[in-house]
Amino acid sequence: MDNNSPFALWRWLDTLSNFSAFLEGFAYTLSVAFLALCIAVFMGVFHALLANSKFFILRLWARVYVEFFQNTPLLINLFFLYFVLPMIPFIGLRLDVFTIGVVGIGIYHGAYMSEVVRAGILSIPKGQFEAAQSQGFSYTQSMFYVILPQTLKIILPPSTNQAINLIKNTSVLAIITGAELMYRVDSYAQSSLNYAPAYIIAGILYFSVCYFLSIAVRRYEEKLKKTQLAR
Repeated sequence: MDNNSPFALWRWLDTLSNFSAFLEGFAYTLSVAFLALCIAVFMGVFHALLANSKFFILRLWARVYVEFFQNTPLLINLFFLYFVLPMIPFIGLRLDVFTIGVVGIGIYHGAYMSEVVRAGILSIPKGQFEAAQSQGFSYTQSMFYVILPQTLKIILPPSTNQAINLIKNTSVLAIITGAELMYRVDSYAQSSLNYAPAYIIAGILYFSVCYFLSIAVRRYEEKLKKTQLAR
């Protein structure tokens, strides 16, 4: 193979010699993704409950939240936290890139998660909610003890898709000099010009965690189906 080829053996060997730096970035990526996912799930459930509230102002807030983040790019939201937030008078809050990634990505994907949970709640027959209220359950108790547990198997596939999208979207932190995987890989590729091996390895790392997550959820779904059939 030509030594100038983007896939030349020496390029692979040089890239693999920096693999430990890639793994550090990958660990950073997974940390951001996990914490952001926790925020996304919380924001999703919280706003789904507001969207099904009997109070108009709460439903309005949930709709505004969802529409705003679903119709603005993630990068603009991260740029706002990184560049604009420190310049706001009387606030001047400067966040580190890790916190920006966790909060920005978490809140952004919370809007998508909210729609997933809301759709799951609406798929449950109203009789279930009425039966819970007839037993003296409050709105919150009915949701958490009766409705939400039943929505789990319904929202699991789309929720997994959102989790996978969230993991992949951590790569945008590279633009604001984050220390995550894509930043490490891109920095190495720019300095060494070994673009092909670097980006292929990054793709494999992203693929491995996303594929593992999808397989794990698929098996959990199959387990739920078998449990239901056994009943």
